Amino acid sequence: MVAKLSQAEREAALGDLPDWNHDAERDGIARRFTFDDFSEAFGFMTRVALLAEKADHHPEWSNVWNRVDVLLTTHDAGGLSQRDLDLAAAIDALLVR
Repeated sequence: MVAKLSQAEREAALGDLPDWNHDAERDGIARRFTFDDFSEAFGFMTRVALLAEKADHHPEWSNVWNRVDVLLTTHDAGGLSQRDLDLAAAIDALLVR
């Protein structure tokens, strides 16, 4: 089973993911991504879906036109885990151009 992060681990990790915010209600991390149009947003979602499938760890997300909202939490752990941090870092790496 995947372990939930301690408060100290969570705080340290979020320092490495400055664009992600802790969602206390869901004990996860969230980020909004904004693109030029729907096609760019959908292309991003497709790339994230491939990463998520490979990691066997899937985001909670929504898309409205050029915006993609992503929430990462590990249901099996009851909150934020290393799996969420790893996927967040991989998602961020997609944006490096």
